[in-house]
Amino acid sequence: MTELSHHSQIWTYRTPRARLLLWGGWLALVALFVYCWQVMTARTMWVFVWDAPTQAADIGSRMMPPRWSYLPELMGPLWDTINIATLGTLGGVIMAVPIAFVAARNTSPSLLILRPIALFIIVASRSINSLIWALLLVAIIGPGLLAGIIAIALRSIGFIGKLLYEAIEETDAKQIEAITATGASGVQVLSYAIVPQIMPAFWGITVFRWDINIRESAILGLVGAGGIGLKLNASLNTLAWGQISVILLLILGTVVVSEWVSSKMRHAII
Repeated sequence: MTELSHHSQIWTYRTPRARLLLWGGWLALVALFVYCWQVMTARTMWVFVWDAPTQAADIGSRMMPPRWSYLPELMGPLWDTINIATLGTLGGVIMAVPIAFVAARNTSPSLLILRPIALFIIVASRSINSLIWALLLVAIIGPGLLAGIIAIALRSIGFIGKLLYEAIEETDAKQIEAITATGASGVQVLSYAIVPQIMPAFWGITVFRWDINIRESAILGLVGAGGIGLKLNASLNTLAWGQISVILLLILGTVVVSEWVSSKMRHAII
């Protein structure tokens, strides 16, 4: 922008009005931060906060050395956790695929009615954490692996559905027009023009979600939804710190392996 000085124009990055608005925005942001900090810390007992490092060091010392003899008892619950993640991902995919096609603008059979419903389902699924889903399902159908599987499936709908419908909307329209020009039916256009384009994205999204579900399944046992989280909850209740350290290390190892597997699979597919 320009300012007049001695009848000459001097270039400046921002006008005085823009600088004033910028500083006003920063001032409002600082004021908002101070207000939020006061709200969050209004009932904070700072004596516990200052003592937290000491307590953390004390608990850490109790967790060492890990009780490795407890490891064989965790193999069954660990397998249950992997099954919860795998079957939950599969259930989420089965439900998310048709929802994604209904949510995508270029494949939705009804933009005014069905598409908003599909988008609402995706948003609702993403808005509720898997732990909350598990808590509700344990209250409805009782504790066990089934509650965990359904919770993971319901949580996966939003993630898979959103990414997949965006991939559908980004498909090359020229390929679709070429298949349509041959006189192909709607199902044939879907099968030969759209599905082949989104398959790499579909497999990448599915594997990525499975990797996330491995991590989420590990804690569902805290609310009774099965898996290794049940052992973690029991050990926490009995203050068995040696067992807790073994469980945490096993969860960490499982997550690392699942991350490596999902990375290799996504690389091979995409």
